Amino acid sequence: MWRNTLRTLALGSSLCVVVLAAAWQTQSQGNKTPYPSMAPADQYMMERNAEIALARSAGPESISKDAGIMVLGSHGYEIAVKGTNGFVCLVERSWTSPSDSPDFWNPKLRGPLCLNPPAVRTYLPLTIRKTELVLAGRSKAQMFEGIKTGLDNKELPALEYGAMCYMLSKQGNLGDGNGHWRPHLMFFIPLTEPETWGSGSPGAQLLGVKDPEDRLTIFMVPVAKWSDGTPDRPDVH
Repeated sequence: MWRNTLRTLALGSSLCVVVLAAAWQTQSQGNKTPYPSMAPADQYMMERNAEIALARSAGPESISKDAGIMVLGSHGYEIAVKGTNGFVCLVERSWTSPSDSPDFWNPKLRGPLCLNPPAVRTYLPLTIRKTELVLAGRSKAQMFEGIKTGLDNKELPALEYGAMCYMLSKQGNLGDGNGHWRPHLMFFIPLTEPETWGSGSPGAQLLGVKDPEDRLTIFMVPVAKWSDGTPDRPDVH
């Protein structure tokens, strides 16, 4: 696992993602997490129309306008808008982070993403299952055990190659000190070594993160503009 902070990664490789921020952070240094347990469930909720708008902001308007939208309800994610193009946009909460994330129970974390059809079929079920378990009162350990069982029993599907998502929202909150960070694409593949893709090599504009708990590796690629069309770094020419 990467053991650097988001800020260090952003400076060193110009690329990262905060939904998996804990994959690069460690609590072994003795730092006390500010979120030791789950907050009251209502602190993770959003006003429905605001959540729909935030979810749509994850993708380019040409895609998100026809995408399905899911919002968080009291028992899990619910379909708020039926899509027509096979994409689904939603706002992930903090419990989609790895188990060692300092932000795992952060009620302020909001990760808007817009999933393509392969990711809808094979990545989205992980987020849905995690959320259902958490909102049913399961502990962190019980939630991850439930994911392991679902993967072992093939109740949760294996990832399809080509699964990816857009994370282009300027309004997201990807963890304390990180804000919306930068616009980027994420590609989900079955668990593999990031180095086989050149990730981490000097000059390579690619960052890979292994997530053994979900049995996948995520590759991330930065892009120049947010979903509203504004440049990521207007001061860079």
